[in-house]
Amino acid sequence: MNFDISHLLESWEYQPGQVVVRKFVAKDGVEKIQLRVDLGILQMNAHGRPDGKRPFGHPSLFDYQQARLKQYQEKHDGSGEGFALKPEDCAKLQLEALQYHHRYICLLQLEDYGGVVRDTERNLRLFEFVCEHVESEELGWSLQQFRPQVLMLRARARATQLLMSDNYPAAIKEIEGTVDDLRQFYTELSRPELVEQSAEVQSLEHWLEEIKNKRPLSKREQLEIDLSEAVKREDYEKAAQVRDALRKLESSS
Repeated sequence: MNFDISHLLESWEYQPGQVVVRKFVAKDGVEKIQLRVDLGILQMNAHGRPDGKRPFGHPSLFDYQQARLKQYQEKHDGSGEGFALKPEDCAKLQLEALQYHHRYICLLQLEDYGGVVRDTERNLRLFEFVCEHVESEELGWSLQQFRPQVLMLRARARATQLLMSDNYPAAIKEIEGTVDDLRQFYTELSRPELVEQSAEVQSLEHWLEEIKNKRPLSKREQLEIDLSEAVKREDYEKAAQVRDALRKLESSS
């Protein structure tokens, strides 16, 4: 067996500062994703656990731990009180979450926004699970510290899907809602001053401004602009016509 992958690296150049990624179907029919990094290539499955493994016969370690919780609850009259994740459990779940992180970064570059939403929501559920059942808050923070980035990436994927169908109001609402979630996250940490320093908040607010500037005007907004311009030109006949149109619009809404 020839283990040398030099020919693959030479034919696929690494580009610093860029996410260089491709998707293909392997000989076994499984869809794969490859990410070019400076020292080689990372390969992962496009679906399921990225490395293709099934820990303890489950689709992922997260699924395995959820199954453990369910078994515990069945033995304790439906209560999960007393169920706790050990430090080594958290460490393994964090490594698994990192696999999904690599994949949704690739999927975002590939414009597979549905896949990004799927994987980011999966990691967010994992963060909540760990925080609820971890032995200490410090261990929970080892995952929760990544929540702002995951929320931002999910918002970008969801909002982009909405923009592709020209649903600007819903896209704007999605971004604004995520910014609110980020503000709440830092407030709950008793660190509201970090909001203004957050790269995720800054990125989303900048994107939000771009979207608002590009957003097509509603009929009402266009009429209001027409009215203002007509008044400035002292074209009172035109202004009266626009006012009538605005009244009709209001009465029909």
